[in-house]
Amino acid sequence: MEPSGFWALGSGFSTIGRFLILLVLATLAAGCAVGPDFVPPEPDMPPTYRAEVAPAEATSFADVPWWEVFQDEDLQHLITTALENNYDLLTAAYRVEAARHQVGITRSEIYPQVGYQGAAQRARTFFPTATENPTFNTFLGTFNLAWEIDVWGRIRRASEASLADLFATEDFRRGVVLSLVSGVAQAYFELQELDLELQIARETTQSFEETVALFTRRFQGGVDSKLSVERAKAALAQAAAAIPQTQQRIVIKENQISILLGRPPGPIARAPLMTQSAVPPQTPAGLPSQLLLRRPDILQAEQQIASANALIGVSVANFFPQIGLTTLYGGQSSELENIIKGPGQVWAISGSVLGPLFQGGLLIESYRQSVADWEATKQQYEQAVLTALGEVSDALIAQQKLEEVRIEQAKEVAALQESVRLALLRYNGGLSTYFEVLEAQQQLFPAENALAQTDRDRLLAVVQLYAALGGGWSEDHFEPPGWFDFAHFGDDSLQTPAVPPVASIDTSAPAPVSAPEPVAQ
Repeated sequence: MEPSGFWALGSGFSTIGRFLILLVLATLAAGCAVGPDFVPPEPDMPPTYRAEVAPAEATSFADVPWWEVFQDEDLQHLITTALENNYDLLTAAYRVEAARHQVGITRSEIYPQVGYQGAAQRARTFFPTATENPTFNTFLGTFNLAWEIDVWGRIRRASEASLADLFATEDFRRGVVLSLVSGVAQAYFELQELDLELQIARETTQSFEETVALFTRRFQGGVDSKLSVERAKAALAQAAAAIPQTQQRIVIKENQISILLGRPPGPIARAPLMTQSAVPPQTPAGLPSQLLLRRPDILQAEQQIASANALIGVSVANFFPQIGLTTLYGGQSSELENIIKGPGQVWAISGSVLGPLFQGGLLIESYRQSVADWEATKQQYEQAVLTALGEVSDALIAQQKLEEVRIEQAKEVAALQESVRLALLRYNGGLSTYFEVLEAQQQLFPAENALAQTDRDRLLAVVQLYAALGGGWSEDHFEPPGWFDFAHFGDDSLQTPAVPPVASIDTSAPAPVSAPEPVAQ
């Protein structure tokens, strides 16, 4: 059977082509990616969190999805709306898409690059022996192929870096989701607390109005002086001024939530009263080691180490020659109809080796820069771990101490309420002056506000602990059933390419990498 197609170009070409192809395959099989291999960092983690009262256990309330953590239906609706419309989250999702395409761009270099070329020319050329300069037509049509054989793993290491960048971008998106969920919840509880402050201000204003009326009647009856009336009016004005101030803060907070929801400023639907039942009563923190697998910022920092580590391999590979293969096949003829026929057939195949000799220290400095970048990402990772441990400890101690503060403040409010009642009884009975009544009422107003703020802070401590623990990080916990995943929207072409597993890159010490450092290229 006669050979056909590619192998029918001639016995010489067939032999050379087969030899080069076998050589390429053998080279690829034997080739290895130079540079250090990645090993995930293992920072020293404490056995328990500071300020954790209960014994450390694997169970953590951060494993609970957010729509089960926050029981308020209005809050759940707001969070869902924010996850659908928030522009920061949409921006992060498009960055994930861009990073996914960048992986494909980087990996494309490992494949042969096939192109085509066509040309047509008509020219008159001078010939000394001819009586008249002849006119020639030339037609050319070829297919060409260029292929860099990734012997040293330069392209593979660059692909590893792009893939790690993709994972880091996805971790950043998850961090935006976590920040958005906790940010909406925090603003919602702050808004509810402002509603309570407004209610307290109105009740206090009403109480002072009654006091002013009482003092006025006594003054008109000749029992009391005008001084008590004026002091009561001043206290009334002070309490009344708190109403528009609180209303202003409410509108500002509603605007803040509206922006998080991705819509113009407007009113926010909410439950009428702030209640501790909006969050779980039990909030176990779990084990500190779980932070390494749950916190998006820590996972992002780890992927940044992997990316920087892979780029070390790229800088090492640049010291070695690039081996390439180029081929051409087509036709050339003076007649267009003969361009694809036998006499006009043209082909060529060649290999090339391109390597550096002297580049003024460019390669060695590039290598040292990549190592320095790698060291910087390691420090960022360690800092992210410490920050996470500190945030969890802060939230835990806030939970504990705010509970104690709340108990004492509740006692204070109860005592002041009783003192107001007693002061009014004594004043009406002629046993005390107006000063005792005003003093008791003026002390009660800020005490009630402080108690409301402490109740708010207790809720915020739960939100902050959930965020500090990386709550709801797992794929199933980010979005409630049916929520649209913006990081994977679009057709199947946007899915992560089937890249081989990232070759392990030893983070321990890239310095011993076999880069020819003594040669200042």
